[in-house]
Amino acid sequence: MNERILKTLEFEEVIKMIYQYLTTEQGEEELRQLVPSSDRETVQSWLEETEDGMKVQRLRGGLPIPKLNNIKTHMKRIEIGANLNGLELAEVSRVLSTTSELVRFIDDLKDSELDFLRIYFWEDQLTTLPELSGKLRRSVEEDGRIRDEASLELRTIRSQIRRSEQTIREQLDGLIRGKNAKYLSDTLITMRNDRYVIPVKQEYRGVFGGVVHDQSASGQTLFMEPKQIVELNNRLRQQQIAERTEIERILAELSAELVAPRKDILHNAYVLGRFDLMNAKARFSKALKAIVPVINQENHVYFKQARHPLLDQEKAVANDLMIGQDFQAVVITGPNTGGKTISLKTLGLLQLMGQAGLPLPVAEESEMGIFDEVFADIGDEQSIEQSLSTFSSHMTNIVSILDKIDEHSLVLFDELGAGTDPQEGAALAIAILDAVGAKSSYVMATTHYPELKIYGYNRSNTINASMEFDVDTLSPTYRLLIGVPGRSNAFEISRRLGLDSMVIENAKQIIDEESQDLNEMISDLENQRKATETEYLEIRHYVAESEKLYRDLKNAYSYFFDERENEIEKARKEANKIVGEAEENAEKIIKEIRQMQLDGQGNVKEHQLIDAKTQLADLKQDEHLKKNKVLQKAKAKKVFKQNDEVIVETYGQRGTLIQKVGDNEWQVQLGILKMTVSEEDMTLTTPIEEPKQRVITGVQRGASARVKPELDLRGKRYEEALAEVDQYIDAALLANFAQVRIIHGKGTGALRKGITDYLKNNRNVKSFEFAPANQGGSGATVVTFK
Repeated sequence: MNERILKTLEFEEVIKMIYQYLTTEQGEEELRQLVPSSDRETVQSWLEETEDGMKVQRLRGGLPIPKLNNIKTHMKRIEIGANLNGLELAEVSRVLSTTSELVRFIDDLKDSELDFLRIYFWEDQLTTLPELSGKLRRSVEEDGRIRDEASLELRTIRSQIRRSEQTIREQLDGLIRGKNAKYLSDTLITMRNDRYVIPVKQEYRGVFGGVVHDQSASGQTLFMEPKQIVELNNRLRQQQIAERTEIERILAELSAELVAPRKDILHNAYVLGRFDLMNAKARFSKALKAIVPVINQENHVYFKQARHPLLDQEKAVANDLMIGQDFQAVVITGPNTGGKTISLKTLGLLQLMGQAGLPLPVAEESEMGIFDEVFADIGDEQSIEQSLSTFSSHMTNIVSILDKIDEHSLVLFDELGAGTDPQEGAALAIAILDAVGAKSSYVMATTHYPELKIYGYNRSNTINASMEFDVDTLSPTYRLLIGVPGRSNAFEISRRLGLDSMVIENAKQIIDEESQDLNEMISDLENQRKATETEYLEIRHYVAESEKLYRDLKNAYSYFFDERENEIEKARKEANKIVGEAEENAEKIIKEIRQMQLDGQGNVKEHQLIDAKTQLADLKQDEHLKKNKVLQKAKAKKVFKQNDEVIVETYGQRGTLIQKVGDNEWQVQLGILKMTVSEEDMTLTTPIEEPKQRVITGVQRGASARVKPELDLRGKRYEEALAEVDQYIDAALLANFAQVRIIHGKGTGALRKGITDYLKNNRNVKSFEFAPANQGGSGATVVTFK
């Protein structure tokens, strides 16, 4: 892309806006080198990086990139064998630690299954060096100071230095206190030539002895090193030299560690700069409410609600800018200060920004093209005075443009043909536009010449446009009207400013009829456009309402299914709770029956069994039949008569009606019992066709005599054996056995496994194990009950 267009359209000013969002010197270098590209794949990758940066900014507040200095010169010195100082090593360490932190951050994005277009590509190029990074962090502070932990020798030396300094201070404290204070200019300890001294009055220099290192400007104070601490200062000096020597050794060792991975470290710094630029573009996008446009494959440009990025975004008027699909040339007419030049620059600058991978202050669904070159001839057109030299300058630039353009060029002309005779200027403008059209370049031009309005109407692939002007307020609205040429408002403005109507009518008669017809045609087009715009806004309103209704219905539909699933889940939990309680109650009732068998030493009575069954029936949940109108009607139709077979719902037992003993009560035969039951608690049932004599079977405690303490399953089929085990366990429990033995043999082991699985799932089995070797070993299982 030519340098002139970048300056003309103020692309560098946009770059300066992005600088404030960068945190690394490498990122600043990447931004300085950023220029628009004409390679489609390159532009696409840059835009994808911008989109990724905006997504991370929206979801996680941006990538964690701290302030980093450029380490290129450091790595260059490492390459030639030089040693880095502490601050330089700290800067390299910061790059390595940032690399590790960023890799962890991006791995977390992967774990969250977030999709990105380019971030994972760049992360794969980062090389973490945990051992080297850890060693640098342990050895060097953020400010470049070498830490005590850098080596055992350094720690020892610094410990000695601290002790020496403490000893010297204690010695000097003793000298400056008490009776010696009168010999001093001030009771303080200071440093001269890296040695501890005290300020002694000139006349008392012989009191302390030692070495004079400095004196005050007046000569009245001498900074003396007392003879008592000369040796201590000498020892301290030697220790400080040893410290510097050890630090130099450590710096050399750490620098040597950087030689092998220097290329990886440099590439890490480069990738961090790319990530920093992604962050900066995302923050720039947030500030301008910008988006990433789509690259149109046919090179059509459509910037919806475009705003110039260098204007105040709260005040800038947004306009739709389009070129390429229905027309390759746009001719914008209208008065000065109406916004023609800004519209021209907005189109060109946004296209340059898009080809540099930057977000654009446009609305969603905007599209951009890819041009090999963007050319512009834009000067200071706000002045009404233009000299021949200005016209010559413009023509020179236009000649150069016409020599370079092709079908992949975008050309911008501001006030084409201005600066010369209007008739010649208009003819030149038309000829230039024809020359651009002959090379199939896209062109947008602004002009004052009315002849170009006819040109835009008659030429194919060309359309007129104008900047709207409000004659009521006598001010421009800065709205671009595509398809409507600008018309002169001189007569209307003059009338509103108070010019005599007779003068205005005379002026109208002077201009030719063709110009007047053109203005009337333009006025009619403006009225039609306003009517169409009103209908469009009304349709947009209804579409917005329909979309809102659709979203509400979609949300309600989703909410309904979510709530249904929640209610079903609640019902499942409640059902499981009820079933669990019922199982516990049933288990309790069964235990009570067994206890009655043990306590009664004989048969369990019929009424006891009925009572137990009643308790089991009571476990059934009430279905609120009173609210069921169908069942209420069915119950109302019940007609009971003597000898009817009924189900007594309270006890869950079948019985026979003997006689009616009240208005709604009957005497019912339930086994050997006779009970009085209300009609509401009875339901008619079909009689049993072949009634059998009821046999009341008592559960004998002596039944244990018929149940053996062991079960032999050898020779039985698998299914038959498991069924027999199930029956045998129940019988053994009723017989109150504490332990039984099941003989299943060794064989293939299938039966043994089946029995083992059964015993694991039986809640009445406390434990089981293979029988002792003398009782069958692994061919038998001993079962112990709870």
